[in-house]
Amino acid sequence: MSGRDRARLRTRLAGPDRRGRLSALGLVAPLLLFVGVTFIAPLVTMLVRSVHDPVVADAFPETLEMLGEWDGDGLPPEAVYETAALELARSGEERTIGQVAGRVNRVQAGLRSAFTGSARGLEDAAPDPAAENPWREALVGIDSAWADPATWHALRTTGERFTSRHYLNAVDLQRLPDGSVARQPEERRIYLRLFARTMLVSGTITVLCLLLGYPVAYLIARAPTRRANLLLLLVLVPFWTSLLVRTTAWIVLLQNQGVINDLLVAIGLVSDDGRLAMVYNMTGTIVAMTHVLLPFMVLPLYSVMRGIPPQHMSAAASLGATPLQAFLRVYWPQSLPGVGAGALLVFILSIGFYITPALVGGSDGQLISNMIAYHMQTSLNWGLAGALGGILLVGVLALYMVYDRLVGVERMGLS
Repeated sequence: MSGRDRARLRTRLAGPDRRGRLSALGLVAPLLLFVGVTFIAPLVTMLVRSVHDPVVADAFPETLEMLGEWDGDGLPPEAVYETAALELARSGEERTIGQVAGRVNRVQAGLRSAFTGSARGLEDAAPDPAAENPWREALVGIDSAWADPATWHALRTTGERFTSRHYLNAVDLQRLPDGSVARQPEERRIYLRLFARTMLVSGTITVLCLLLGYPVAYLIARAPTRRANLLLLLVLVPFWTSLLVRTTAWIVLLQNQGVINDLLVAIGLVSDDGRLAMVYNMTGTIVAMTHVLLPFMVLPLYSVMRGIPPQHMSAAASLGATPLQAFLRVYWPQSLPGVGAGALLVFILSIGFYITPALVGGSDGQLISNMIAYHMQTSLNWGLAGALGGILLVGVLALYMVYDRLVGVERMGLS
């Protein structure tokens, strides 16, 4: 066979393979599009917002260029005041001054009114030509904040298009006017404490789910088929109930005048005046989240345990092992893939919970996810929300990589 014939044959054979690959790609294209639009695009957008904020730079381009040459000592020169006044007035006309004021106020509290008020005041105020620094006096006359160098440092800081400011705030740090990094004031150090609380609560819930879910999964795996199906159905029932309904039910059960406290009072364990505070605190958060996430521990454990032959325990007993020894040395090691999968799943889900802590946690039971939701929905500080979410994402990826290195993702018992 000549070389031309062999090439023609390879082309003819490759045709069906190419058509098959294109057909397979066409089948998964809607799924890829859905994942890209609903997951990847929002994630990338938030990560970009955490480092890119051009609002102030677009509104005060010339002022920021002149402030770049300012040494930071004392007040800026008169030319900076004049340029800032003109751009303040223009920003007020374009109705962007509110966004600018909000961003500057996040760096230096109290400047929102200074910017918005100055933009309105410049419509009627005019500099005195006879004054030595007419624009400075005009702005200071509208608001005394313009006589404070901190105002100009705040404007220059927020004028950076690409900034690490949000990530510094997310770990309770700040950049000083001289460029150095220092800790936030004591009253503003909240995020590291929330991160630590989130990790602690997530770890606690994971351990509780393992302690409660392991016996349940073992019982289902060793029960006859009909009984196992019924027990598995009971485990899956919570998935058919709204998360909001389940959380609200725990409020009814745990509140001071709730079912559990009434029962404890009725049997005499606590007095009517000494009812237990089990809701709107960390106790309520842990109880409700453990209930919600327990099925995510039971199902991976069950999927692994049903593949462990019962004869292994019998063989260990026949060799002289006690039930505890047989469990620890034979059954437990074989169930570790399910333990790892369930623990990883519960931990990752728990650090992202915010509805349940918001409803039953009160001020003491809030997690970092609640703060992310607050900045997304209330304060509209999307840059800081993106930075907090980015740190959380890096933590989850690091946990996943550690698990892969120590146990191996291929050993996860999810099927």
